[in-house]
Amino acid sequence: MANQPNPSWQTEVSELLARAARLSAEHGVDVDPFVRGAYSAYLDARPGMREWLEEKQLRETLDEMRKVGRMPTA
Repeated sequence: MANQPNPSWQTEVSELLARAARLSAEHGVDVDPFVRGAYSAYLDARPGMREWLEEKQLRETLDEMRKVGRMPTA
């Protein structure tokens, strides 16, 4: 039996995503919940990322409110 080389991490990710997509399609999962689930799993794997993104979005919202005069600057 020949020893097969280990696939690169990119190949492994591609194969896992393809398998997840096939399973989701076979079980009637719509694309939006599939994408939300994949994105959520990615964020869960990166500690602090979800909080960083939420803070970034809040800062952008506050900046936009200041620009249009809905919030005073300090």
